[in-house]
Amino acid sequence: MKVFYASTLFGAMSLAAAIDDGRFGDGPRLLVVSSNAAVPEVATPLDETPGFAALRSRFDQVRSWNELIAPLHPSDWRARVIEVPMMERLIRSHWGLDEVEELVLESIAVAPARTIAGLVRDCPITVYSDGLMSYGPTRDPLPAEIFRRVQRLLHLDLVPGLTPLLLSEYGVEAAVLPDERFLRIVDEVAATAPALPSGQAMILGQYLSALDIVTPEEEAALHETMLAALAARGHTDVVFKPHPAAGRRHARLLRSAAAPLGVRLSVAPDDVPAEVCFAALRPELVVGCFSTGLVTARRHFGLQVASYGTSLVLERLTPYENSNRIPATIVDALLPRLSAPGPIDPPPPVDLPALVRAVGYCMQADAYPGLRPEGFDFDPRYFKRRRLEALGLEQPPASRPTALTRLRRKLRSSR
Repeated sequence: MKVFYASTLFGAMSLAAAIDDGRFGDGPRLLVVSSNAAVPEVATPLDETPGFAALRSRFDQVRSWNELIAPLHPSDWRARVIEVPMMERLIRSHWGLDEVEELVLESIAVAPARTIAGLVRDCPITVYSDGLMSYGPTRDPLPAEIFRRVQRLLHLDLVPGLTPLLLSEYGVEAAVLPDERFLRIVDEVAATAPALPSGQAMILGQYLSALDIVTPEEEAALHETMLAALAARGHTDVVFKPHPAAGRRHARLLRSAAAPLGVRLSVAPDDVPAEVCFAALRPELVVGCFSTGLVTARRHFGLQVASYGTSLVLERLTPYENSNRIPATIVDALLPRLSAPGPIDPPPPVDLPALVRAVGYCMQADAYPGLRPEGFDFDPRYFKRRRLEALGLEQPPASRPTALTRLRRKLRSSR
C-alpha cells in the first residue's frame, strides 16, 4: 500500500500527474485528505470539491484526516512522544495499513504532514511540490527519524533555471514533473468543473491577513487597488478568485467596491483551482500579490500577469525566516508590476537564481552554509540590514552601540 496526503485540489492534481507519469508504480493507493482552513467544519472536504471526481480513479481508498482526529484541528494537533506507538497502531488498524511501501506528503515541515510522517513510520517518504515554496529553504529542522526517510522531492518546473532548496540540506534530490502531464490533469478537472463566470481580467486572492502578514483592512485595500487599476486599464468585467482557505469576506468587500468603478465583478468558486479557471476562462490579465497561480498562469497557460503589493509583503514578513519570503521574492523579482494608476512595468533586471540563493541563506544560514554570498549587492527590498549584520554580511555603523554595550548601559542605569 502506498499512502498519499493532500490538503488542496492543486496538490491532488499534482499527485495525479505524478501517478500518470509512472512515478509511483503499481499497487494499491490510499489518499488521505484534510482541510486546513481556519474553520474546517464549514469548508468543503477535498474529496467533495468539484473536479475531484476526475482524480478519484487514481486511488483505491480515500480517508479523511479531519474525521480521524475530530474535533481537533489538523494544523494544531500533534501526538505526544509517549502516544506515538499507540496512535500508529490505531491508524494502521483503522485504515487497514498492513504494510506501507511509501508515504507521499506535501508541506512536510508542518502539521498535519509532519504529524502523519511521525505516525506512519518505517517506510520511505516522497515529498511533492508546495508551489513556489519549494524553491525556499526547509521551514523547520526535521527530526532524523523523518529526514532520513525522505528520498525525493517532486515538483513542477514553475521557474526554469531555479533548483528547489527545500530539503536539499538533507541531500534530497529534486525531480521535475512534466508540464504536459500536469496540463492533462488540469484539462480533466476543467471538463468536470461547474460553470465559471467569465471576465476580461482576474484577481487572485490569498489569505495574507489570516497569516498575520497584513491586517484584514490592508488586504481588502490591496484587492480594491488591484480592481481600480484594472478599471483604469479599461477592464470592466473582472473575476475574483478567492483562496480556498480565506473565507468569503474579501469577496463581499470587493463586490461593494466594484460598482462605483463601473466594473462588473464575478466571484469564482473558492474550491475550483486557479489553474482550472485559467484553462477555462483564458483571461487577458491575471493580477495578484505573490500567489503561485501568477507563475502557473504565465508559465503553463501563456497569460499576461502582474503582481501588486509585494513590496508591502516583503517589508511586513516576520521573522525573516518566514517561508512566504521566497515566493514573494520570486514574484517580485520575476513578474511585471502593476501600479495603482494602471500601468504595468517590468521589474529591474536581476540574477534570480543568485537572489534566491542569497535570500535562502539569510533565512536559514546554519542549514545552508554553502550558499553564503560573496561580493553580492544586497538590495534593501529583499534584505534587512539587521539580518545582514547578524550574519556578518555587513558591518554595523560605528555609532550604533552593540548588544553588549546596551546591556552594560542598562545594568548601570538600574543600580
